[in-house]
Amino acid sequence: MATILTFIVLSFITIWEPFIANAKIFIVLMKEDPFVSTKSKNFEDIDIYKERMRKQHDMLLGSLLERSALDVLQNAEVVRAIYEDVKMKKLTTHTPDFLGLPSGVWPKLGGPTASGAGVVIGMIDTGINPFHPSFLSQVSNGAGRGTVVKSGKYKGKCVTGDRFPGTACNNKIVGAQYFARSATAAGEFNASRDYASPFDADGHGRQMFRNSSHTASTAAGNHHVPVIVNHFNYGYASGMAPGAGIAVYKAMYSFGGFMSDVVAAVDQAVEDGVDILSLSVGPESVPSGPSAFLNVLEMQLLFATRAGVLVVQAAGNGGPSSTSILSFSPWITSVAASTTDRRYNNSIVLGNGRSFTGSGLSPPTLSGVYFPLAAASDVCKGNTTSALLTVESCQETEPFIRTLVHGKIVICTQTFDFESETASIATIADTIQKIGAAGFVLTMDPDIGFEQIKGATMTLSVPGLILNNMEASTALREYYNSKTLRSRSGRAIGFRATARILDGRQASYTRQDPVVASYSSRGPDVNNALLDTADVLKPNIMAPGSSIWASWSPTSEGDQYIKGKNFALLSGTSMATPHLAGIAALIKQKHPGWSPAAITSAMMTTADVTGHSSTPILAQQTNHLTPATPFDFGAGLVNPSRAIDPGLVFKASFKHYVLFLCSVPGVDEMSVRRAVGVGCPNKKKTWCSDLNMPSVTISNLVGSRNVMRRVTNVGGVDERYVVIVQEPLGVSVSVTPEVFKIIANASRHINIVLNATQTTNTYSFGEIVFQGNRNHMVRVPLAVFVSSTLHS
Repeated sequence: MATILTFIVLSFITIWEPFIANAKIFIVLMKEDPFVSTKSKNFEDIDIYKERMRKQHDMLLGSLLERSALDVLQNAEVVRAIYEDVKMKKLTTHTPDFLGLPSGVWPKLGGPTASGAGVVIGMIDTGINPFHPSFLSQVSNGAGRGTVVKSGKYKGKCVTGDRFPGTACNNKIVGAQYFARSATAAGEFNASRDYASPFDADGHGRQMFRNSSHTASTAAGNHHVPVIVNHFNYGYASGMAPGAGIAVYKAMYSFGGFMSDVVAAVDQAVEDGVDILSLSVGPESVPSGPSAFLNVLEMQLLFATRAGVLVVQAAGNGGPSSTSILSFSPWITSVAASTTDRRYNNSIVLGNGRSFTGSGLSPPTLSGVYFPLAAASDVCKGNTTSALLTVESCQETEPFIRTLVHGKIVICTQTFDFESETASIATIADTIQKIGAAGFVLTMDPDIGFEQIKGATMTLSVPGLILNNMEASTALREYYNSKTLRSRSGRAIGFRATARILDGRQASYTRQDPVVASYSSRGPDVNNALLDTADVLKPNIMAPGSSIWASWSPTSEGDQYIKGKNFALLSGTSMATPHLAGIAALIKQKHPGWSPAAITSAMMTTADVTGHSSTPILAQQTNHLTPATPFDFGAGLVNPSRAIDPGLVFKASFKHYVLFLCSVPGVDEMSVRRAVGVGCPNKKKTWCSDLNMPSVTISNLVGSRNVMRRVTNVGGVDERYVVIVQEPLGVSVSVTPEVFKIIANASRHINIVLNATQTTNTYSFGEIVFQGNRNHMVRVPLAVFVSSTLHS
């Protein structure tokens, strides 16, 4: 079918318990066939079917309102399952070059402005700012930034409302809707703050540091849009797929969101006919129940996959802790985040000739001029009512003596009252501007320890520098104290230490290898809230996520330091996710008939595990770097140039995912039937590892395990492959056949036998590489936990 609703209709009921002010919201799954099961390809037939189902649900709920609704519903013949609603968490100028798009991919698709044409990316997030230049109509913007070819499959609509006129949708924003029924019922939605429209009013700065305008422009923003912040041009931004259309489904707000609203948004996006779904949202913790794979959102995303929609989701920002992944299922492409080789460094030069490097994208002090240095506590009133920590951290203007601080570079100190580093740094900049100081330098506090100041990479409107180094902070203080004259009481009476701050807005490109970002959530994946590990590799793949420039909604209340700006420099797996969604759109444009599993396979098997220097990619841990494993970056860093021509792919479909669910430990057939609507086949798979994934993960190897995989040649020509194996520690791996020829479009089985040779009681890692004679290299990561051997 061209457009299908993939999930059975959801009914929402709200229960107000006695003496409890907060409403409880439940999701009721009905037993009727989902629209994906209907045979008609006529949209009118589908609409009639939908309306009939809604009326039946309304009648059912209406008949129960006078009784104990939940008790009756749980026993009703037409009800499959009931779930209590839960809160959800809100999980680029250089990255196209960093990923090789301008030279390796865009030319093959008609150039940057045509890349992604005809593909629609659905963004489940906080809405969109339709007035931003990244989303202007590509015909009328006058800059030749795009030539969108509208998808004939997409049938979504444009909902107008507050700050979202009928002209907001164009051939870039092809559809826009918002979902807030549950948020409204729970009393969380505030129309004056959250906008009853698809308009993006939230930056989510207190939680995941991004908004939907940011993610949408990263995936498919117009090509070559100037990035101007604080009257400075930082370069030009472009989405990964500048020619793709964006469909907006707003389900997240300043307070977060509810799973039922997110589920409704996904449901609508699939019915509308999107090709890719990008979710920078996820649960706050591992869902309860027999399996994390069976929760409502995971099931909804399974049905989206069944309808041919590729789902891309942020892995989470819980790293570097292990088992911190918040995107679980094998039908979802879970994205980790890496650094890039772009650096913004700034320096402070002291009057004694020494200089220290820090961070802060700020303008310089007056060229060549050295300004007096002054510690915040030395230029404040002695009888101030403000606490000393507040004075030293420069969080208020009231304590400062204006005549004394004017024209000086103020030394501020990180203190325990920094609630949020970005907000506190922004407050410092605001304070410095209001008191007329020449600039500031923020130093580390030895009483706090050596913990780095977070949020140090941010744009500043005044000269400023963050010294994230204890040695430099101490040396600066020593220089200042040695040059400051004091009275017998200790009051500063002469400021002879001087300094100047250089320009921190110029980027340098180091060619440094990417590194797995410390915040990026790590595997292993889990089956359930008990954290039993799963035979599924998570995350699946990595994309750039640190210090990403992209569009911003200027009305955002979430991040005060970027309020009113059109662009923001942000970090998180939420930034990595739209990179991958955009790259998936390029692959979909090149290969429109490929399934979601084939596209994911293409990206995973061609990913890079080494950097520019051909050395293994590293991962940031708490205080050090270690070689990255598949639990850090999945199959590796996405390589778009190779992903559009992978050679071999691993395919999987809905029936294979059902077989997978039926083999999950602790999950019975009734649980599968309630969640999916179909039961387990008579001939079930023994292990979850039998799913035809482009990876092999075994969470409990005892003795030996036989794993079957099926590869399909999508290279367009016959090809001969040689198998190369790097064995995990404690495991011998044999692959049959070791050499094979596969004709174009054909498939063949690969048999993999893993034998435990040494009990490790921890995961070890390896890989299987299929080396083709036509320059295709297909890499399959291995992750194995050896519990015992047959001989132990």
